[in-house]
Amino acid sequence: MAKFQVLFGLVVFITLSVQAMSRDWQHASATFYGDMQGGETMQGACGYGDLFQQGYGLETAALSTQLFNDGHSCGACFEIMCVNDPQWCKANAVIKVTATNFCPPNWVPAPDHWCNPPRKHFDLSMAMFTKLAESRAGIIPIQYRRIPCVRQGGIKFELKGNPYWTTVVVYNVAGNGIVNHVAIKGSNSGWIPMKRIWGEVWQTNVQLVGESLSFRVSAGEGDVLWLENVAPANWQFGQTYEGHGNFRT
Repeated sequence: MAKFQVLFGLVVFITLSVQAMSRDWQHASATFYGDMQGGETMQGACGYGDLFQQGYGLETAALSTQLFNDGHSCGACFEIMCVNDPQWCKANAVIKVTATNFCPPNWVPAPDHWCNPPRKHFDLSMAMFTKLAESRAGIIPIQYRRIPCVRQGGIKFELKGNPYWTTVVVYNVAGNGIVNHVAIKGSNSGWIPMKRIWGEVWQTNVQLVGESLSFRVSAGEGDVLWLENVAPANWQFGQTYEGHGNFRT
């Protein structure tokens, strides 16, 4: 049954249980990119920046076309294990990662490249891949499933743009992890739906400089958070502000 919960000025509208997003184990494959320090895994198609500063670290993955879903899977969390390859799989190894990037198709030299549709594939950081198998394995068979995302603190909003338009990178989302809709409200305005530019980058052309900012975030399972007064009236572009709540795990 849907219900409201009010905590410290935060209104949470709960429509579905987080557990509903968990799935049975499914088959896919995995490779890795970058080095053990993860330098090549920063930034990416989801719009995130320094993954260490944002709390994702090396526990990340780029998803194939089939899984990336035009960026709508950004922020989702997965549990992965290596299977059916005793030569390379490490015994009882299981990792947890967040989708932060896109593994693009490659039609040359062959149409069966691992990130081409309709294949389900995870391109992991090297540090995560080597928890599952030896790096020289190259590509391994895996099983994966969606799991709730566990985050510390509230949802975070990195503000970018200029006085004429504002973009917001939404990250550190717990629970389902996936953001479906974002709306913004200035202290002198009503709620304004934001447009997804790509991944977790959202934009409005309404001028909001000088107004304190609140956000309404809708998660993948239909849960909605109203985060009041996230950024003060003197907020600055290039700064990150943290909401006073997050989705349940």
